[in-house]
Amino acid sequence: MNTFAITRRARRGFTLVELIAVMVVLAVLAGVAIPKYFDYADRARTAALSGALGGIRTGLANFYTNSSFNGTAAYPTFAQLTTQGTVMQEAIPENPYNGLNNVVEITVLLDAQNRVVANPTTVGWNYYVDNTANPPVAIFWANSTDNTTATDSAGNPIPANQM
Repeated sequence: MNTFAITRRARRGFTLVELIAVMVVLAVLAGVAIPKYFDYADRARTAALSGALGGIRTGLANFYTNSSFNGTAAYPTFAQLTTQGTVMQEAIPENPYNGLNNVVEITVLLDAQNRVVANPTTVGWNYYVDNTANPPVAIFWANSTDNTTATDSAGNPIPANQM
């Protein structure tokens, strides 16, 4: 048998050193990549909350604008907000922090200004409206105090009810 055939037959697999080197490289890559995606679900929930609030608040603003063109500027009542097709053409989306899409009417302005959260396991959203105030006031917020991945100017997480 010639030397070339013996050398070729003996060199069919990876050496232990090569396998360890590959494992070290993969571990380093995983150590860099995993933390970047570790809070991926939290960032998705924050984005979903921001999108839902933006859509609902846009509906409130459109209702207010249309009512001002038609006479007296007013935000939708609780009944109008929760009636599909009046303010929102689709059902009010789920609150991504508790999975609920029902809305509760808040009647105390101080509670609305402080974005009070009550019964976070049974209510998705809170809505306060006072069309007798000058100017009219409407506040819509998430019924959850869970921290989001959004941060304030000091770098602290913003709770869902404060977005």
